[in-house]
Amino acid sequence: MRILEALILLTIIVGFLGMVLKRNLLMKIMSMDVMSTGVVAYYVLIAARKGVLTPILMENKQGLAYADPVPQAVILTAIVIGFSIQALMLVGAMKLAVDNPTLDVEEIEGQ
Repeated sequence: MRILEALILLTIIVGFLGMVLKRNLLMKIMSMDVMSTGVVAYYVLIAARKGVLTPILMENKQGLAYADPVPQAVILTAIVIGFSIQALMLVGAMKLAVDNPTLDVEEIEGQ
């Protein structure tokens, strides 16, 4: 469990460093996607518990606890919002590519 947590945190750190250190706009967008994937995976890791039942599919005969559906709804919402933000940023990058011959962030900011 600790190894999985460390790998997920490493994914978040790699995504963050990619956003900070990369100069290409498309690489920054992809790094943000990697970081958000790591955050979603970390949230799923935290929310996962053993010994809980799915409230819809299973009958609770042993008195076990049901799984909380709120984290599932939050994660699903985060995935959809992340996808829409990534699509919007890619459209913005396409518009910048039409106006500028480069996607280097420093050159775009200098113009």
